[in-house]
Amino acid sequence: MSAARQGALARSITALTEVGRQGGLVPDDVTREGERLAAAVAESSTGAAPAWLEAVGRAPDDFTAFFEAAQRGRRWRSAPTDQLTTLVLAGSEHAAAYAEALATVIDAAGALGSPGLAASANAASTTAVQRAAAQPHTAAPQPAGPHPAVPSAAGPLHPPHGAPTRFPTPAFDPTLPSGTNPFDLGSLVGAGGLRPPAQDVLPTVDAILDALGARTPGAPDPATHAAPSGTPGNQASGGAQNATTGDAPAEEETEAEPPRSLEELLAELDALIGLDRVKHEIRQQTELLRIEQLRTAAGLTRPTLTRHLVFLGNPGTGKTTVARLVAGIYRALGLLSKGHLVEVDRSELVAGYLGQTAVKTSEVVATAIGGVLFIDEAYGLAEDQYGAEAINTLVKDMEDHRDDLVVIVAGYPGPMAGFIATNPGLESRFSTTITFDDYSDAELRGIFERMATSADFEPLPTTLDRFEQMVSLVPRTEGFGNGRHARNVLDAAIARHAWRLKDTPEPTLDELRRLLPEDLLPADEAPESILQTTPTEDVPPADVLDEPTAADDALDLADDQPDDDQPTDATVSPQEEPA
Repeated sequence: MSAARQGALARSITALTEVGRQGGLVPDDVTREGERLAAAVAESSTGAAPAWLEAVGRAPDDFTAFFEAAQRGRRWRSAPTDQLTTLVLAGSEHAAAYAEALATVIDAAGALGSPGLAASANAASTTAVQRAAAQPHTAAPQPAGPHPAVPSAAGPLHPPHGAPTRFPTPAFDPTLPSGTNPFDLGSLVGAGGLRPPAQDVLPTVDAILDALGARTPGAPDPATHAAPSGTPGNQASGGAQNATTGDAPAEEETEAEPPRSLEELLAELDALIGLDRVKHEIRQQTELLRIEQLRTAAGLTRPTLTRHLVFLGNPGTGKTTVARLVAGIYRALGLLSKGHLVEVDRSELVAGYLGQTAVKTSEVVATAIGGVLFIDEAYGLAEDQYGAEAINTLVKDMEDHRDDLVVIVAGYPGPMAGFIATNPGLESRFSTTITFDDYSDAELRGIFERMATSADFEPLPTTLDRFEQMVSLVPRTEGFGNGRHARNVLDAAIARHAWRLKDTPEPTLDELRRLLPEDLLPADEAPESILQTTPTEDVPPADVLDEPTAADDALDLADDQPDDDQPTDATVSPQEEPA
């Protein structure tokens, strides 16, 4: 049965690639999208990772690939995929067939491993999202104002003289009126219907800022001035940041939040476990920029300092957390007007066709003006001509908005060196590099304890001792999960804790909270070197443990498996955030 399910997934991805090819999409991009969507749907199923790896032709122990694919595909559980969005916005006749092919992939992915209720729910909701996006749309009503956009014979929308230029946003807009299809991509381009993005006119960031109503920092929300509520203009101005970044807060909420002081932000930085070198370099950079401001205020010559940063390190070392703090610190110093963080990777910057990537990259940069643009795994942009187009656009936009934009690029040390060398403009703008070291065994112990306590669990001292011994046996190779590793161990321990109490009708409060050493690793899985306590015999039966969870595979110390880079969406502690 398992082999049949894996074969079904492989066949469905092949069929998806063929439908995408017929629609004019790049086959490799379609295949990659299908694999990521399948991983995102199946990630909660026990034993799904090995099945997915075999179905897509990856090495059977490459669990890092599975979790990276799942991380990149999660947003498509609640929004149309990038390739489907491209077809719908282009008015392609293949959009509906592509959505059905996606549904077949989702159905096959939902059957991998031992799917539970969560996997079934993921599959059902994701299928509904993709099919709804390809349904014929109902055009949004025309605004009552005197400046409706008029489509020209050439195709792109040309606003009347004096009206702001607006460009279609090829992404899910959560601000659509409740009376329309929530996944209706046609509403994004107004009443003129579906049109492909203009490829002959590349808007500048200034033009996009005009369209978003965000040129003047601190100005009133353009949604209350540009167009009545629920009109296409309002949607374009209010939803671009959310649609691009997926989790960026609305502008009203960002402005409503009181700015935090420099002392508060530095105190939060100091409270992070480990990262001593990072803390020192961030503080050094802070003082350098503070003194630069004082010199400028005193009328002294202003040195040419670049504020853009390179973060190097393995996953789970707190790069995203520190980037968010840097955004707040720069705002507290008066160097940025908003201090928000926009986190993206290659998929948010690169489009499906040459000429569209420059538009897409500039749209993302526009949402980050006033804050920090954080590009994770930035070396992915150095892979092809599409990425090169994004890099060239990024370099230009960094220069155009150098006074109110900071860009942080992050990734593994080796590939990042190659990325910086791809463009002379990058080398001159990224002169400050901060290295995030792997956590020590004791630091990971502290992170694990903090995560467990935040989740209302109480790991016993012997439990923490066993955890520290376990992580000491995991090689610190490239790809080691660090904080993610601790999160995965905790997730597995919580599951075993629940199973241990399966025959206890009314457990006490202490029983509900305490994590025992055997919750981390049952006796039949642990090497004798780390067995310090007598484990209970109340562990899941063999048929439950035969299909290992993803965390179990990463922690299979008997096989000395180092690939435990397993991203999660957990938000219990900032110490565990991705990147």
